[in-house]
Amino acid sequence: MLKDITLGQYFPGTSLVHRLDPRAKLILVFAFITALLTANHALTYLVILLYLALAVTVSRVRPSALARGMRPMAFIILFTAVLNIFYTPGRPLVSFWIFTVSAEGVERAVFMALRLLMLISCTFMLTYTTSPLALADALGRLMSPLAKIRVPVHEFAMMMTIALRFIPTIIEETDKIMSAQKARGADFETGNLFRRAKALIPLLVPLFVGAFRRADDLAVAMECRCYHGGGGRTRMKQLRMTGVDALVLTGSVALLAGVSALGRLGWFMR
Repeated sequence: MLKDITLGQYFPGTSLVHRLDPRAKLILVFAFITALLTANHALTYLVILLYLALAVTVSRVRPSALARGMRPMAFIILFTAVLNIFYTPGRPLVSFWIFTVSAEGVERAVFMALRLLMLISCTFMLTYTTSPLALADALGRLMSPLAKIRVPVHEFAMMMTIALRFIPTIIEETDKIMSAQKARGADFETGNLFRRAKALIPLLVPLFVGAFRRADDLAVAMECRCYHGGGGRTRMKQLRMTGVDALVLTGSVALLAGVSALGRLGWFMR
């Protein structure tokens, strides 16, 4: 299960999505999330789903990689859908005991599950096709106007990138600790939910010790390289918007803005 968590991993490639400017990809992700949160009927969901499918196809990211990353989120998605089914008022379809399944509840459950799936897939696509360093540079550039009001933009972008970068490392270390404890007779797979949760407690001490040790090593390495924030820092690779970036960004934002407007129009017409 731990190996299925792929958030924060970067898969190098030469596709159009990989070559896009990371600033453009961040703007597209924000526009995609906005359109997704304002979608409220089948047509808007269909357009967003087709756009996401096109992005996955162009990026050449294997759908199996996305599906593998979805497995740890399956319980949350299913639980959210079940709550929407039973707690949405409307025309009753089935009633038993204290529960009532309504047509509106089934519709909302389907749309909510699709929304979560597409939201997670969009986030995965950003990390799959953008290196952590490029993502940090893009965040710093987009948030640079905030530096005029003394917001530590560079430090904020660096912290986010380091946290994202170390997710796969911590997951890998957790898997190694679990394998070592299984070899010594530990059991993480039998018993009820509370017993399994209790069996995971011995993992916390070595995991936290390893995380703090790695953080200390990183801090020492940054100090040895005279790192002191973003002041006067240069970059080996400069971010430059090309014509292709501008074309993709303009077309995608226009499409997603249209979907968002259509969603709001549908909300007002109800």
